[in-house]
Amino acid sequence: MSEQSAKPYLIRAICEWCADNGLTPYLAVKVDSRTRVPMAFVKNGEIVLNVSATATRRLTIDNDGVRFNARFSGASQEVSVPTGAVTGIFAKETGYGFAFASAQDPAATLAAATAPQEHGVEPDMDGAARSGKGDDKPKPRPPHLQVIK
Repeated sequence: MSEQSAKPYLIRAICEWCADNGLTPYLAVKVDSRTRVPMAFVKNGEIVLNVSATATRRLTIDNDGVRFNARFSGASQEVSVPTGAVTGIFAKETGYGFAFASAQDPAATLAAATAPQEHGVEPDMDGAARSGKGDDKPKPRPPHLQVIK
């Protein structure tokens, strides 16, 4: 039996957390052939959707995807986003949330992420290694979004 993805549970949790705290949940989506969204609002193959209770009707978030009706430029449209197309969920006001990455081989990704680093070499925020000597640049702050695989 294969293990279910945690992604739909995290999407529901952040949406509920936003509602409880008076925040607006936004869904970042990578548009593909299975994604039904208003194409006029897609930029660079991506769209960001307000999925708050006030912006949607009949919002359903299940293991297969996110579905709802919403008004775009005054016209009601049905939106359907497969869970795999969701690249992030965050609160508009604070930016808090999760960014999702799709890993082809989760074991290899975990091994690379937990591999020991050489002494004197620090990883950048993007995972690239660099020498800790001679750098006068301040270290970047850690991102507030977490990558969930």
